[in-house]
Amino acid sequence: MMGNDELVSCCVKRPRERIIEMAQLLFRKHGIRGVGVDTIAEEAGTNKMTLYRHFGSKDELIAECLRDTARTADPFWRDLETNYPGDPMAQLHAWVHAVASYASMEAGGCDLVTAAFELPEPDHPARQVVEAFKHEQREKLVGLCRKAGIAEAEKLADALGLLLEGARVNRRSVGPDGPSARFVMLAEAVIASFSAASGKVGE
Repeated sequence: MMGNDELVSCCVKRPRERIIEMAQLLFRKHGIRGVGVDTIAEEAGTNKMTLYRHFGSKDELIAECLRDTARTADPFWRDLETNYPGDPMAQLHAWVHAVASYASMEAGGCDLVTAAFELPEPDHPARQVVEAFKHEQREKLVGLCRKAGIAEAEKLADALGLLLEGARVNRRSVGPDGPSARFVMLAEAVIASFSAASGKVGE
C-alpha cells in the first residue's frame, strides 16, 4: 500500500497523472508483469473503467509510463549545454558524472532497461518506446562526441553507452561496491584514449 506522502501527492493530481505515477511506482516495486490493472487503478484512487478510458490497455499504459520517464532526459541535455556553454568536451565529462549519479540512484534499475528485459516482444508498444529512446540518446551522445572533436565519435559513444548499461546491470547483480563503482574512472579512461587518438591530448 502507499505511504502517506505518496497518497497525498497522488490525490491532488488528475486521474491520468495519478494512474501513470502509481503504475510507475508499482512496476518498479513488483515488475511490469507482476502488477494488474485492478491494483493500479485501486492504488491510484480510481477504477479500471477510468484507466481504460485514458489508456485503452495495460500495454498502452506501460508505454505511456515509459514515455513519461523518457521525457525527463530533455532537461538533462539542456543543463549540460547551459552549465558548460561552448565547451563540448566539458559537457562530455559532465555527462559521465551525471549518468553515474543517476545510475547510483536507480535502486530498481533504469525503467526503460528493465522494461526491455521484461518485454522481449519486438511489436510491444512499450518496447518500441524503449528502442526509440535509446536510439535518440545514442544520437545525442554521438553528436556531443563529434562536437568535442573525437574522430571516431560513434565508437566512443557506443563504448560509453555499453559501459553505462553494463554498470547498471552489474550494480543490480553484485551491488554498489562491485565493478560498477569504477564506471567514472573507466569512462574517463576511454574518453582520454579516444581524445589522444584524435590529437586532443590534455583536454
